[in-house]
Amino acid sequence: MRNVIVTGASRGLGFVISTALAAAGYRVIAIARHETAELRAAAAASEAQRGALEFRAFDLAQIGAIAKLAASLHEEYGPLYGLVNNAGIGTTGVLGLMPDAAIAELLRLNVESPVVLTKYVVRRMMSERAGRIVNISSIVAATGYHGLSVYSATKAALGGFTRSLAREVGPLGITVNAVAPGFADTQMTRALVADQREKIVRRSALRRLIGVEDVAAAVEFLLSDAAKNITGTTLTVDAGNTA
Repeated sequence: MRNVIVTGASRGLGFVISTALAAAGYRVIAIARHETAELRAAAAASEAQRGALEFRAFDLAQIGAIAKLAASLHEEYGPLYGLVNNAGIGTTGVLGLMPDAAIAELLRLNVESPVVLTKYVVRRMMSERAGRIVNISSIVAATGYHGLSVYSATKAALGGFTRSLAREVGPLGITVNAVAPGFADTQMTRALVADQREKIVRRSALRRLIGVEDVAAAVEFLLSDAAKNITGTTLTVDAGNTA
């Protein structure tokens, strides 16, 4: 059974990715600061599936402890086949008014943390000469969005990281890709006023919002053998919002 690490797995997109991969036959190591009742129930349900879902508590803001985390996961589970860098925060704010501490936190959790985690996980993949890394970006990395300048910068950084790392580790049989979701049909978008939500729908070629399961399906594809010759690219899942 192939081991796949998913960060930010306790809720939202990370949770959906984790459950989808477990259902597809992977052993998912779900990393988050706290285990939710939903994640606990999904882990129990995974016992009846081909795959498995196991929780590991860890605060990815603790950069100095990431090396030890990666070593302990390899020791406990064996070869690490996949890493999905999903964890991050989406703090909003106009740059001129954003506190320095908020900027530092965004950069630490959205850029430094996944880069450092990838460093220690990819070392294990290099020894196996196989592996899949998927970084969760966003369409705002390319389009921009008012009040999301710092967040957009962090997601754009993941794009550059994806392309360059793909060249570094490609000769060893490791692929590195990103998935850039658009506006999803989530509790956040349901809270938008009707005209805001309708504007997003009208701007999309398919005239609808995506579902988080669509993003999870893209991640599952990039981890699969069918994507063995896809690397250094960003797969956009946005119902044609940026078409």
